[in-house]
Amino acid sequence: MADEQTDKGPTSVKGAEKAGVLLLTLGEDIAAEILQHMSPKEVQVVGSTMATMSDVSRPTVEYVIDDFFDVLESQTALGIGNDSYIRGMLQKALGDKAGSVIDRILMGSGSNGLESMKWMDPKSIAEIIRLEHPQIIAIVLSYLEADNAARVLTHLPEGMRAGILMRIATLEGVQPAAIKELDSIMERYFSDNDNVKSSMVGGERTAANILNSIDTSIESSIMEQVRAENEDLATRIDDMMFVFENLRDVDDRGIQTMMREVSTDLLSLALKGVDDEMQQKFLKNMSSRASEMLLEDMEAKGPVKLSEVEAAQKEILDVARKLEESGEIVLSGGGEEMV
Repeated sequence: MADEQTDKGPTSVKGAEKAGVLLLTLGEDIAAEILQHMSPKEVQVVGSTMATMSDVSRPTVEYVIDDFFDVLESQTALGIGNDSYIRGMLQKALGDKAGSVIDRILMGSGSNGLESMKWMDPKSIAEIIRLEHPQIIAIVLSYLEADNAARVLTHLPEGMRAGILMRIATLEGVQPAAIKELDSIMERYFSDNDNVKSSMVGGERTAANILNSIDTSIESSIMEQVRAENEDLATRIDDMMFVFENLRDVDDRGIQTMMREVSTDLLSLALKGVDDEMQQKFLKNMSSRASEMLLEDMEAKGPVKLSEVEAAQKEILDVARKLEESGEIVLSGGGEEMV
């Protein structure tokens, strides 16, 4: 992604950029209030986008504001206050960054202790929870964003990792009593919290998402241990894990939707590590000029570190998973073609 974003035309503003323009327009005080209701990861993404914006044109600002008010104007007074209205409004305003904000607003905030942990660095979280019961550790990691949970997992003793991941994979939900127990532990570090709600956390999908976000060598080691303990569980987790090569199965419409959310620089780096057939999967869904520019960009990069390629691929997969969660693409393929 370019270090500095210049205005590319009103209709090209998408996702986090649209949220950034809207927040900049609202002013410092109101923007600060909104950011307080966002997760650390959301604040980082939107904040970074805002920091790199320059020369945002008046037409772009007007487009974003008009788009936002179009949503408001389409609602009657009866619509304001119901869940579908709030979901639609926030999804329009924040794009794929709205998910956890919607959950916190509609379902009520979760544990203050857990929310506080989302703002801590992974090593500190690991230090706090490493001596707790593995089930408690599994619940905590299930509440964190997958990439953050993956970093915490790498800071835990190697012998614990597979067992904790298996517990995450087999979690089907957490009852209020369990949340209260977790809160009582967190009270040693954070403020009290009496407003505790039941929450669905964990599961094989959560375990797979964490593994998708972790270093490849560590992921392989953990899965070997899981497979030795429970081969069926390991197989189910494997089935839910999604690697960059699996994008071959996404239909053209899905690839096009995904590329609208990914920068050319990120895509060119990710495609450095794939075969010609996989490159063509993306190139055929671009205009001739865009595909030529992408190939030129890839050639200009020269040799790159494998770790950089894998990081770019993981970032694109994160976008793909969020688009699947919002129903915009189907990762398993078979989506309906556009006509």
